[in-house]
Amino acid sequence: MSQTDQADQNDRTDRSAAQAASLVETQPFDGALASIEHWIDGASVAGDGARSGPVYNPARGVEQKRVRFASTDDVDAAVQAAARAFPKWRDTSIAKRQQVMFAFRELLNARSGELAAILTSEHGKVLSDAAGEIARGLEVVELACAMPGYTKGEYSENVSTGVDVYSMRQPVGVVGIISPFNFPAMVPLWFFPLAIATGNTVVLKPSEKDPSAAIWLARLMQEAGLPDGVLNVVHGDKVAVDALLEHPVVRSISFVGSTPIAKYIYATATANGKRVQALGGAKNHMLVLPDADLDLAADAAVNAGFGSAGERCMAVSVVLAVDSVADELVAKISERMSRLTTGDGTRGCDMGPLITREHRDKVVGYLDVASADGATVVVDGRETPIDGDDAGFWLGPTLVDKVSLESSVYRDEIFGPVLGIVRVDGYQEGLDVINASPYGNGTAIFTNDGGAARRFQREVTVGMIGINVPIPVPVAYHSFGGWKDSLFGDAKAYGARGFDFYTQEKAVTSRWLDPSHGGLNLGFPQHD
Repeated sequence: MSQTDQADQNDRTDRSAAQAASLVETQPFDGALASIEHWIDGASVAGDGARSGPVYNPARGVEQKRVRFASTDDVDAAVQAAARAFPKWRDTSIAKRQQVMFAFRELLNARSGELAAILTSEHGKVLSDAAGEIARGLEVVELACAMPGYTKGEYSENVSTGVDVYSMRQPVGVVGIISPFNFPAMVPLWFFPLAIATGNTVVLKPSEKDPSAAIWLARLMQEAGLPDGVLNVVHGDKVAVDALLEHPVVRSISFVGSTPIAKYIYATATANGKRVQALGGAKNHMLVLPDADLDLAADAAVNAGFGSAGERCMAVSVVLAVDSVADELVAKISERMSRLTTGDGTRGCDMGPLITREHRDKVVGYLDVASADGATVVVDGRETPIDGDDAGFWLGPTLVDKVSLESSVYRDEIFGPVLGIVRVDGYQEGLDVINASPYGNGTAIFTNDGGAARRFQREVTVGMIGINVPIPVPVAYHSFGGWKDSLFGDAKAYGARGFDFYTQEKAVTSRWLDPSHGGLNLGFPQHD
């Protein structure tokens, strides 16, 4: 990119950030940094919570805002606002709800640059990656516009003489959504458009690390015509989460995050009588067979391992390389990594910083573990030149070869730009390694053997599978979700399963008596 092009891009980014800031209302907090407030009943609300947390610009390493943490009373206020809005929104016609979603889709599409600037400033991902996140979320908004086709009932005429049976799907009520830091726009968009389109009202608790995107989306929904109280946003930590999990008015919980927290969410919410979809962590494997196109496989490993600084639940973190091609594959991956630039996401870099200093330091700690466990650090991200402020939370792309299955480098979900190579002797050992993992989110196989690919998709115990595709995230009309410790509850996200989750079915048995019908019969009812 030329200096002129870079200057133009920076200017556009500055303008988008300024426009976006105007939609995220803030107030001075304790006379110092601006504070990000809650969004309750269609307005910005400070609430009565006395606690707050920092919101960093990860590329600069500085605290740029404070976010207020909700008290239990604040969460209750949001839930009660949603409960008050529910009867009217539930009874709003399908046509009107569609109109709101169509209007939201147009606004989001037209102003996605504003949202991308927010994501880059608070999460750190590069602008192109932020734009991609929004595009995937937009797919689900478009799916929500098609809600009538997914929520139709069924009708059986004359099941008995003069008796018909039919079904209808109705909203569940007030629903809670708890979303993670790594996709502050996309994950909320996986859930609240479907929930709202089907007639529910929502309380969203975004990550406290990058909360502004949720407020921006709520204000945009209001601009699209959504009535006040239908979508509410509360910020905070475990206090806010527990208040949602335990609130008697909240009927369901949707969650994406780490496996330990997903287990807690599922156990606590179900104990309080709620339906739950809790998507947990991952350790995604990519099996490369000897007949694979190694250039394609190397490109895929780099793209899937280091996009969004590896902070993806669908990132490839382990490449299972068959011994006969392992050395060549490692060399190809290493060469491609040398072309990547790491730095400020507004500067046209390939990869940005990690979300916080603490998380960066935790990820860096695995590199010492790798060496101690006998692995080879082929590319050390600590030595990567950085195009950004020295104080940013940086770790460049890192490649670790000959990782042991007993090492925490293999076993843990590192959630950073660390790609591990595990060498296997062939297809069967690779399959066995994947199936022995407690996680079952996503996996991929790279091969030109159709028989091996077909066998793999049948035998692997993972919920989402890519064949020569490294990040097999389904399109919006297919549902997203894993197996084993990657999903708690049986409800996947979006797609047909998303509509099922946010609605409940009624079956009606109906008989309209013919005017000529009459008489009494005390016998047991019979089909005739």
